[in-house]
Amino acid sequence: VQLQASGGGSVQAGGSLRLSCTASGFSFDEYDIGWFRQAPGKERDLVALITGDDTTYYAHSVKGRFTISRDNYKNTMYLQMNSLKPEDTAVYYCAAVLTGNVLSLYYTEYDYWGRGTLVTVSS
Repeated sequence: VQLQASGGGSVQAGGSLRLSCTASGFSFDEYDIGWFRQAPGKERDLVALITGDDTTYYAHSVKGRFTISRDNYKNTMYLQMNSLKPEDTAVYYCAAVLTGNVLSLYYTEYDYWGRGTLVTVSS
């Protein structure tokens, strides 16, 4: 099982980045996929998730600026991040959890994790 995240980098406030997460080793379409982020000294928080049937959830802090999507044929999930703010600076992780009856909003619920990708937003 592998989740490979990519697309992080450094941008100025107001800029955009697109993160990608490619999965292998499990039935991608049977899993909900989430993006989490962790800033230094803070907990790992959910940014957005997308279920197997394309239901989406966004943290309040990113709603209207970030868009999550998935391509089950490519086993890939994306996070388009627009209007970036310095407070978006963090290591971003993608994670997968088997689809259930409720949305998995906490990192402890997730089964598989990718390595993080650093996003730095300067003011």
